[in-house]
Amino acid sequence: MSQRPAPSLLLLFLLMIPGVCSQWSNWGVWYSPSHICALQGSSVIMSCTYTYPTGHRIRKVFWTKTNIKEKNKEFPDLSKDPEYSQRLQYLGDKQQICTIRLSHVTLKDSRMYYFRFITYNPDGKWFGDPGVTLTVTDLQVESPERVTEGDSVRLTCKSSCTLTDRATFIWYRNSQPLIKGNQIILWRVSREDTGTYSCGVDGHSYISLAVQLNIRYPPVNPVISISPSGEIVSGHSVTLICSSDSNPPAEISWFKGRTFVGSGRIFNISNISSDDSGEYKCKSTYEHEDKYSAVTLNVMYPPRNVSVLITGSGEIVSGDSVTLICSSDSNPPALNFSWFKENESSVVGSGQSFSALQSGRFYCQAHNQHGSHRSDAVTVTVHHGLGWHVWLGITVACLGFFIIIIIILFIMRKRRDAKTEDHTVKQDNLYSDVTGRDVHVSESADCDDAQYATVTSSKPRRDRNAPDRRDTEEIQYATVQHHKNKQTKRSEENESQYGNIRIHQPESAVSQWHVSYSPSHICALKDSSVIMSCTYTYPTGYQIRRVFWTKGNVKEDGEYLDLSEDPEYSQRLQYLGDKQQICNIRLSHVTLKDSRMYYFRFITNITEGKWIGKPGVTLTVTDLQVESPERVTEGDSVRLTCKSSCTLTDRATFIWYRNSQPLTERRDRNNELLLQSVRREDAGRYSCAVHGHNHISPAVQLNVMYPPKSVSVSTSPSGEIVSGDSVTLICSSDSNPPALNFSWFKENESSAVGSGQSFSALQSGRFYCQAHNQHGSQRSDAVTVTGEAFINTLLYLHIIHQFGELIMMIFLFQFIMVLVGM
Repeated sequence: MSQRPAPSLLLLFLLMIPGVCSQWSNWGVWYSPSHICALQGSSVIMSCTYTYPTGHRIRKVFWTKTNIKEKNKEFPDLSKDPEYSQRLQYLGDKQQICTIRLSHVTLKDSRMYYFRFITYNPDGKWFGDPGVTLTVTDLQVESPERVTEGDSVRLTCKSSCTLTDRATFIWYRNSQPLIKGNQIILWRVSREDTGTYSCGVDGHSYISLAVQLNIRYPPVNPVISISPSGEIVSGHSVTLICSSDSNPPAEISWFKGRTFVGSGRIFNISNISSDDSGEYKCKSTYEHEDKYSAVTLNVMYPPRNVSVLITGSGEIVSGDSVTLICSSDSNPPALNFSWFKENESSVVGSGQSFSALQSGRFYCQAHNQHGSHRSDAVTVTVHHGLGWHVWLGITVACLGFFIIIIIILFIMRKRRDAKTEDHTVKQDNLYSDVTGRDVHVSESADCDDAQYATVTSSKPRRDRNAPDRRDTEEIQYATVQHHKNKQTKRSEENESQYGNIRIHQPESAVSQWHVSYSPSHICALKDSSVIMSCTYTYPTGYQIRRVFWTKGNVKEDGEYLDLSEDPEYSQRLQYLGDKQQICNIRLSHVTLKDSRMYYFRFITNITEGKWIGKPGVTLTVTDLQVESPERVTEGDSVRLTCKSSCTLTDRATFIWYRNSQPLTERRDRNNELLLQSVRREDAGRYSCAVHGHNHISPAVQLNVMYPPKSVSVSTSPSGEIVSGDSVTLICSSDSNPPALNFSWFKENESSAVGSGQSFSALQSGRFYCQAHNQHGSQRSDAVTVTGEAFINTLLYLHIIHQFGELIMMIFLFQFIMVLVGM
């Protein structure tokens, strides 16, 4: 029983020997945390500490991505790997901190990483296995495959692992920020919710791939638009567009009347003719449901099939006339007709009918605003039916009648003064129907026209401000004629039939119907107010019953749509005109949808007295966009341009904003902003506007790049250290983009003594750092690190070692004494 303490005493002696039990317990590497989940494109800090036995001094520290040694019997240094060298930053020291930062991580970086340190002792090496596991994840949007309008939809932002850092998710629709949260719920979705959805994490630039949310919805009634707008003329090409908003798109079919003519949203008619006039229908078919819309095409074309109709026979007796009537097929109907005698270049008559008084071949030419066309010639033959003795008797009778007239005139001349008043009364009674007009009575001095008298009446133009008189009738001129049965010379303008009274309307009366727009093209800024200036005229004798503006040139139910009754315009439209000649309007808060042609329409008290001003006034509404260079470096000259889709009609003064604050010194009529020798202070969000208007363009970020500035070094702890300890130096700088490369130098030495944003100084001296980015570099001022020779570390360790050996000898002596005593 006395022998049992011997092993225990021996074990006790072995435990007291320095370095036997604690040889390996002081070597270690600890990672916190040991598993990291990071977002693609982010920066990851792998926190790490390490320990080693006293008496060792660190010679080399590094990280590696494998636990398999290379041929040189050492692990590969991660900082020398081309895939990591520009992204890896060592934040530790050569004492106990071994933390690193890995920037811009990718999915390929997912693996286990290990820390390795080597001391100056041949066997003083340690490998921190197992290491720290890094998992890099991207983001994916999870959404339902099929969504119908009215459904509720849940979108989820998913990652392959749970992010180590607490994450706040941000949602985007069409690249615009929406809400925060890892899920988004859309209650009763509508077609306006359609778009591309993506998600990101607050504080990170990475955004997931966008997912299209495709919402199904049925169409409303289809709408047909005609291109080009305005009048349709034969020979041109016309495109009909059927707009039927639905998802998926509805099936479109086209019909003319009941005949199928085509399919697809666009129906084109090339080289259109009058045969193509008629009603066209667009049929929209969506999931077995049909909806229709119709439009009528009215094709304009020049006169064709022009012909001459002869009233009576083409053979007449000398002194009589034959009436020729010109007919044609045209749209609009021809209003101007010209008459020609074959082989003669000058016009012999005008109007739809013409009285031929002599033999020859005559033809007519019909005109409208789209062209003209002539007829074939017809033959008129004049027969001379009276002999010379008949003409002799007529001549003698005329001479006798002429002598009687001379005698009567001589007698009347004697009584002129006495009967002047009586003569005036007779004239007033004779022309009582033309009271208030200028009257001229003439008699012909030619014996052939002895019984011919002309009364010419002209009515002065009625003042439009005067009250309308319904009991008066406008007469341009009236001709009263009485002829014998013989040839008579007449003016081409005063055509008449024998023994009749005709009231003529001059051709110039048509030109009195007119609408004029000034200007005819307007470019306006979004959300501004626009005044469309307009005047109109119409013939005297008409009274305006209704005036309005319209945006379509196609009638609905027999009349154009009144713009003031359109819900989209009624609250924004103000009529500034009258019922005389002014037809101005003001349209407020214009939008891009208001870009189109507008027309003025007026209706009189006469059934056919209607007019629409075609072509109308074209309104183009534009917004503003800032155009800037993509990349700007400090010192460059930068030109920003405020652009619009058209040239503003009103003279514009542009205003520029930086970070929503007006640059008052930059107000100019020029739409450009020139920054000479741009500085970092010029960076910001720039937008533009027009003075006097609320609309401001979307802001554009001006990002000014510049090399490192204001480079400085901070110490932690203070600059005085005890020999064997270290002080951490941290390099900071102002640059864009931020400096990623840092070099450390000891003053008066050319080679670098360290790299990375932080550096551990183990000895006294003056140290400085140099920061680098792609635009340049700059160094800091030097800082001083002071070391005190308090006690040599090796000597301290040696004393402890000797003290341990003394204790060991004492216990060994006691052990021997026990053995001897036994």
